[in-house]
Order: sequence, then C-alpha cells, then structure tokens
Amino acid sequence: MVVPDPITRNLFFTGKGGVGKTSVASATAVGLADEGKRVLLVSTDPASNLDEVFGTELGIRPTPVPGVPGLCAMNIDPEAAARAYRERMVGPYRGVLPDAAVQSMEEQFSGACTVEIAAFDEFSRLLGDPAATAEFDHVLFDTAPTGHTLRLLQLPAAWTVFFENNVGGNSCLGPLAGLTAQRQLYEAALGALSDPETTTLVLVSRPEGTALREAERTSGELAELGIKNQRLVLNGLFAASDRSDPIAVALEARGRAALQALPEGLAGLPRTEVRLLPFGLIGIAALRALNEPEPARTVGAAAGSESEFDSLPPPLESLLAALSRTGHGVILTMGKGGVGKTTIATKVALVLARLGHRVHLSTTDPAAHLDLTLGERVSNLTVSRIEPAAETEDYTAEVMATAGRDLDAQGKALLEEDLRSPCTEEIAVFRAFARTVDRGKDGFVVLDTAPTGHTLLLLDATEAYHRDVLRNLSDMPESVRELLPRLRDPEFTKVLIVTLPEATPVHEAASLQRDLMRAGITPFAWVINQSLAPLRLGDPVLRARRFHERPFIQEVSEELAPRTALVAWLADVTEDTKAALLATGSRNGSSPPLSEASEAVVMRTIQVLGTGACRKCRTLAANAEQALKDAGVEGRVVKVQEIAEILAFDGVRALPALAIDGEVKLYGRVPSAGEIKALLI
Repeated sequence: MVVPDPITRNLFFTGKGGVGKTSVASATAVGLADEGKRVLLVSTDPASNLDEVFGTELGIRPTPVPGVPGLCAMNIDPEAAARAYRERMVGPYRGVLPDAAVQSMEEQFSGACTVEIAAFDEFSRLLGDPAATAEFDHVLFDTAPTGHTLRLLQLPAAWTVFFENNVGGNSCLGPLAGLTAQRQLYEAALGALSDPETTTLVLVSRPEGTALREAERTSGELAELGIKNQRLVLNGLFAASDRSDPIAVALEARGRAALQALPEGLAGLPRTEVRLLPFGLIGIAALRALNEPEPARTVGAAAGSESEFDSLPPPLESLLAALSRTGHGVILTMGKGGVGKTTIATKVALVLARLGHRVHLSTTDPAAHLDLTLGERVSNLTVSRIEPAAETEDYTAEVMATAGRDLDAQGKALLEEDLRSPCTEEIAVFRAFARTVDRGKDGFVVLDTAPTGHTLLLLDATEAYHRDVLRNLSDMPESVRELLPRLRDPEFTKVLIVTLPEATPVHEAASLQRDLMRAGITPFAWVINQSLAPLRLGDPVLRARRFHERPFIQEVSEELAPRTALVAWLADVTEDTKAALLATGSRNGSSPPLSEASEAVVMRTIQVLGTGACRKCRTLAANAEQALKDAGVEGRVVKVQEIAEILAFDGVRALPALAIDGEVKLYGRVPSAGEIKALLI
C-alpha cells in the first residue's frame, strides 16, 4: 500500500498543488478498506475532486463509495458549512428578538470570516470530537494545497490563544460566552493533531525541486505546531525504458537530480516511492493499481495515430497581441494547484515588459515561488508577493489609526482584541489583492492567483469583505470599491485559465469558469500547460500518457475555451540535471547529450516573422516547408504577422525573420531551404 503500516487513526495528506495528494489519499483509503477497515475520507479542499475520482456524488455527510465496502467519503463545502453555522448561531433567536436585531446578527455572520471558521468548525468536529467519527477505524484528510492547509492546521492554536487572551468577551464571531463548546473542540483538535499515536502527517511531493522545498517548509512549520509524526510520499517517480528517447531520459534525470538534492528536513523522514503510471488515476481500478508493488506499466497503452496531433492549438505567443492591445490592465492566471500558473504568469509578464510596457508581477498564493529578483534584472518589470503577516500588521495599524482614533482606552482595547482574531489576516490579504489590481490603471499587473478553491473564496467573499472593511473603517478604499467592476470589465481584466491535459485539471477548470461567469467574469483564454502532445516520444509510458491527452485538448479547444494556447512540456534543465543526463549517455552509450537531445525531441516549429502579405515571407515559408521535408523532421511552419507577437521574439532586427522553436536564427533576408535544413539539423 502507498502508506505502509503502522497507520495511525488520523492521516493528513498535504503538499504543493498538483503533486497527487488526492490520488495518494484515495488509494490509501481504498487499500485500508480492502483490508477490512472502516474508513472515512474527507476533503478539506474548497475545489475538491473526490467526486470525479470515485465516480459518485459526495456531499457534506459521509457517503458510501460504490465498489469499496467499508469506505465513505465526504467534502467539507465552505459555503454550505457557513450557511449551517450561521443558522445554528442565529436560528434560536428568530421570533424571540426583534427582526432588526436578528438582521444585525445575520449581517455579523455573513462575513468572510464566517466562511473560514465554519469550514474550520466542521474540520475540528471530525478531528476533535470522537463521537463524530466513532463508526470509523481511520479518518483520512485530503487537504487543499499547502498554503491553504497551513492556514487550516494553524487555526486550532490561533483560536485557542485568542480565547485565552481575550478579556472583553467578544470576537468577530459574536460573544465568546456562546463559543465555549467551540473552544473545547478546538483544544481537542489541537491535541489530536499533535498526538503522534493518533495523527500522521503525510507529505506528498513530486521528485521536483520546488515541490520538495515546499514540502520541507511545510514539515518545519507543522513540526513547530507540534505535528511531528511525519512521513514522505514521493509520487510520480519515472524510470525510462527507452534510452533513445531523450524526453524520457530528461524526465528520469530530473527526478534523480531532485532526489540527490533532497532537502535536509525531508531526508530523515520515512519514505515511500510511487512510480509514474501511464494512465490517469480516476476510478477504483486505477487507485488499486497505485497500491500494487509494481503497477502494470502498460495499462491504457497508446492507441491511435500520429495524424491525431496534426492540428494542435497555437503556442502561448499567439495570445500576446490581444493581451497587450489596451496597454494596461490586469492579467490573472487561475487554475488548480500544480498546473503551472506561476510559470505562465512569469512568461507573460516578461514578454509584456520586453514589449516596453510597465509590468508588475505578483501573487495571491501563500505558497507560490515567484523569483523576486526578476525586477532587478529586467527593465520595466517589478515583482512582489502579498505577505500575509506584513499585510495584517499594516491593516491593524490603519484600523487603529482611523476607527480607533477617537475611542477611549476601553474601546481601543476591545478593538485591538477584535483585530487579533485570526480572521483579520483574511481581510488584510483581500485588501492587498484589491490594491494590487488597482495598479492596472497605469500599466499591466500580472497576478498569479492561489489554487482554485482559495481563489474562489477570495472572489466570492468580495461583498462580505466590503462589510468587514466598513465595520472597521469610515471610508472604503477606492481599490476595494472598484474591485468587482474592474474584475468584470473584459477590457481591464483578462483571465487566463491554466490547466493540464488531464481529466481532473480540465474539469476543475471548467467548474472554475462556470463560477467566474456566474460572478460576471468571463475568461479570456485557456492555456494547456506541460503537454506531451507536441513532442515526439519513444518511451511506452510517455507515449501512453501523450495519447491520453488528446481528448482533453479537444474538449478544451472545441467545447470550453473562447481561445486556446498549448505549451509543451520542457525539462527543467538545471546543471545537476544536465550532468546526470550526460553521465547517463556516457554510461550506456545510447542516450545523446542534452544539448543534442533537446533538438531531437520536439516536433519542430519554424516561425516566419513578417507583417502583412509580404512576398519574401511567402518565399521564406515555402523554403521552411521544404527544409522540414528534406531534413526528415516532423514539424510545422507558423506565420507570425502581428507586430506585438513579432516583438515578443528576442533578437529581431529586421524583417522578414526566421525563428526555430521560438529562437530567432536570422533576419533581414530569405535563406534557402538548404540553409534552413542545416539550422534544423
């Protein structure tokens, strides 16, 4: 089984978005149930996809999973939990107090804080109240991506401290006298989390540097909270079976290099390694395969022909002309954790800056990995991140200087208590988000948002945050007041939905799009990231995964997206990876060096750069087509005519120009087919 014995009663699965937490948690739950245990699997992710994994509709109560006797699953729905929490608090006073008083209570419990605390309340009940899960032998928590999970797991301690230090008897949730049961529950939850005999934290990671570093950070922060019984699951380890396939060799080498540089904070943890499978982990059979010691590597083998990949969506550069047309505004990258939102946001920001626009790149994701030094190296570009602690400190000072200015000593003490509530951080981060969007008036703001569930809560709670701000400030900031209109204005805000060519990321992105459109926000385009479709592959596992991508690419481009861009998978070519690849090649004599491999693996794209109906451009395109045939290379010729797209290519000094795979090779003349062939080879 993915998580071997001994297994504690509670298991928490956490990690960076996209590392396979749900797959590992679900496979473990199925494995335990197959051993005759009674198991409850709970998703704390606002964008849970357990329904799709198990093929059954789940709600906020334990639901039996068909085909797996003994297994129940449920989702903690923040909005549903908030409605139930609100009614539990307000309901007893209906018909007892005047309508105006009841309405005032409902207003108090309609804030964003209530959404968070209601979900947390349900989580604490499952963890801290033995009676709530008495019928189960094991309770497994499939958590949201790291940043959101850290917030959730820190709340028991945060609220316990708040209760202990609050002397005024009130909180943003109402009178503390009415929260005695919650206080006992939170203390019990904190005790269960820190008891190694009861709870295990399972850190799930891919064999990639960024994911491993985030896992180490999470491990350290949760250890400080007393959650020290931890283990590591490395998901998606790949071993190339075709040593002549340079993409396969690069993927294997990347994983090997990451393991060789395993962070010190993870090296001492018990570890389980899980192979990369050639199929998506949807359905009970696939989950059971993940628990097998040597999963079948040919399940779902490639079926189809190369002609299926003749018409793929254009590259990301195809969106740049429309994105940059207004000269200012906000570009939001949104999607499931782990789909590459940060990478796409960074690439878009760099190109816009290169075009001469003023660009600010930022993130609302507490676990994002933006390169904050980019702004020092690239003209026209500034980079920042929204730091929750700093924003909370600034917000608290602002409230005390305004709303607290004319209060007496007792009033100021009560306001300070209210601001020490863990909810204050959420309000402060929201205000920082609104302030960052406001910068789009004078240039471009590219915002890498948090994973789907956290982002939707941020957007859905806009009006509630307005009320929270009004409660503490006499004047609402213009940035907050204008936020919703700006997000709804397609000329000001352009949403790029980033996904992977897999079932869960695509269907979660489709759900995100529906939610956005209900809020009056229409996505501008979809970006399908990390695709194997444009690559030429020999390894059977990768070929199978490539053919499995095709229906999801079609679903996005033909049914879901107003416009689509496709970004090919590229190896993260660090020096360690390069060294590992070269060592592999020299050892077995069959794998080419990375410098050669990189030109052999991609179905080549030749870009002909020129404006209008240029005769030289037509000749150049014809010569490029002939060069592909003469060289025996699979590829395509793309004409780039929009000036904004042309300027996105670095090194263009005259037209027409020729680029191969995005790199400008020559300009100002028309090379022969033979010359282009030499560049290809």
